[in-house]
Amino acid sequence: MIQIQLSQNCLSGSEDGGSPLFVACQCGHMEIVKELIKRGAKVNSHMKDKATPLFIAAQNGHYKILVYLLAQGAEPDFRRTDGATPLWIAAQMGHDHIVAQLLKAGAFVDASRHDGATPLFKAAHKGHSAVVGELLKYKPSLEILTNGESALHAAAFSGSLTVCKQLIGAGADPNLKNQEGYTPADLAQKQKHNAVYEYLGSFAGHRNKN
Repeated sequence: MIQIQLSQNCLSGSEDGGSPLFVACQCGHMEIVKELIKRGAKVNSHMKDKATPLFIAAQNGHYKILVYLLAQGAEPDFRRTDGATPLWIAAQMGHDHIVAQLLKAGAFVDASRHDGATPLFKAAHKGHSAVVGELLKYKPSLEILTNGESALHAAAFSGSLTVCKQLIGAGADPNLKNQEGYTPADLAQKQKHNAVYEYLGSFAGHRNKN
């Protein structure tokens, strides 16, 4: 049994707006998280950059803490100052189990950061195929995003053949041009990702019907 000597200072914030709850969420200390919330720590408190305890748990892949925070009323779509949500950061980090839970809790699949990158775009760029698989279950946008690119462009640029196949299978258009006029195959060729280029090139002039 964990005993915590909690004074009012224990729940107060640091210069960056953090608190013991944020540290516990970052380090994966479930019992401390529970005790702090029991003693009055706010589940939707945030740091100066608006990152919440849920965001920190999602970022660090602490599934049990994330589930607990959601059960305590944590807001799944609370945005950091750059627009990133817990789902976005989990997708970037490749935490597919976290992504699945957040989507189940109602997180918006296309919540983009201020630069226009959605969770799917970021997962595709990083080559996180398991995350991409979870996101595709919720019908995310496969079109050109506000950043001028599509998720397929991101996957092609980074050279992830597996993700490219996933996106094509979900209906992504291999002939879609980005803001600079390049198709995903063009980007793969420029980056010398030959296998990806050959695969995407086989769709030249044909819209995928899957």
